[in-house]
Amino acid sequence: MRKEYDFSIEVVILMVFGVFMLVFGFLLFKIHTGDLPYAPDSTYGLFLVIVSFQIITMGKTPFGDFRRSWALIIIGICAAIIGMVACFVPGYLSWLVRMLVGIILFAGGIALLVQLLASKEKAKTWIKVPGILQQLTIACGIVYVITLISGLITMFPGITTDPQTALILIIYGISFFYLSWCIHKVSRVYPEEQDDLLLSKLNSDSSKSKLFAFFHETSLHLTPAILLLLGVLLALLGVLLFPVNLGLIPFSPDGQLGLLLVIIAIQMMALGSTPVGQYNRSWLLILVGIVFAALGIFSCIVPGLLTDVLRIFLGILNILGGVILLIKQFLPKLYEIKKPSSQLDEVPPIAKKLSFTQTLLNFVAIVFGLTMLLPYLIPGLIMAGILVINGILLFLLASILQKITMIGISGG
Repeated sequence: MRKEYDFSIEVVILMVFGVFMLVFGFLLFKIHTGDLPYAPDSTYGLFLVIVSFQIITMGKTPFGDFRRSWALIIIGICAAIIGMVACFVPGYLSWLVRMLVGIILFAGGIALLVQLLASKEKAKTWIKVPGILQQLTIACGIVYVITLISGLITMFPGITTDPQTALILIIYGISFFYLSWCIHKVSRVYPEEQDDLLLSKLNSDSSKSKLFAFFHETSLHLTPAILLLLGVLLALLGVLLFPVNLGLIPFSPDGQLGLLLVIIAIQMMALGSTPVGQYNRSWLLILVGIVFAALGIFSCIVPGLLTDVLRIFLGILNILGGVILLIKQFLPKLYEIKKPSSQLDEVPPIAKKLSFTQTLLNFVAIVFGLTMLLPYLIPGLIMAGILVINGILLFLLASILQKITMIGISGG
């Protein structure tokens, strides 16, 4: 259980899609009978946010792989914002998000299936190699066919009954797990030199005109990309809470809590990053991440049942995480103070900025956790401002980590 597993972000997101479809499928039986409520806005909104993760972190879209440029990243952020608004504010984007998800699934399924069958580098080559590449071909084909079928069902709900849709979703979820396993095995059998590939892309792009740099391959790395998306979420949440507190628009706490939990789950499984510190990506941590994702997805689909439980849980998690990380951050510094000044190493400016930003974020996390446990501790408008500041700090942290990563790659 303690062995570290190097699941790529692609494998992690496919696993989250698998959990999403399985949970949705099983819940749909109860939703159909009226035993459970249903929140379609946050369900479709969460799907769009997960899709945006693929776009922002890998350049993979529902219609195929593209160069991960800033133009594509901004498209992913826009998709995430639409999904987040649907999660947070029910009733305003219902038709839009349903049709958007339906078009993405139907058109994307067709596009991916055509690319799989027509490309000489995919099915035509994979099917000739016995073993995992043949299985990958089958897994891709199953997922793409069910994807276009799901798109039709989403755009035209009356073409199937709810139990039939639920069964399709369950098969869809299982196929996502099968595809994620195939991709993980392929990455182990046919490893790629990622660092060399990144450097070659950076060198080739640097020689091109800066006028079109917006459309060139970007060097945005995984951790800053996830922080960027989390920053958008918290800043947008803070902005929306202003009209919510003034009584101008409705608000869905279940969509908010569920979305936060799913993002935490992706961070855990992809990076080993948890609210209480960094850990090896063992099977235990992967399983905990899957449970977190399932709880978050449940909260988005079925409102009202887990609201208080998740609010208390996330509140405690934020407080513990803030306190533990502050202790880990300042205990070594207290030890260094006792050293003679000649033994103290000079701290680079970027490291000072990183430490200061992390300190502020940890304090904000504690405040955020307290407001979850004690909702009336801080006025709603002030809490909205704190969330906006939290989002801005995450943007700053993403920028600092990106600079540090690039310094490490360039050997500076």
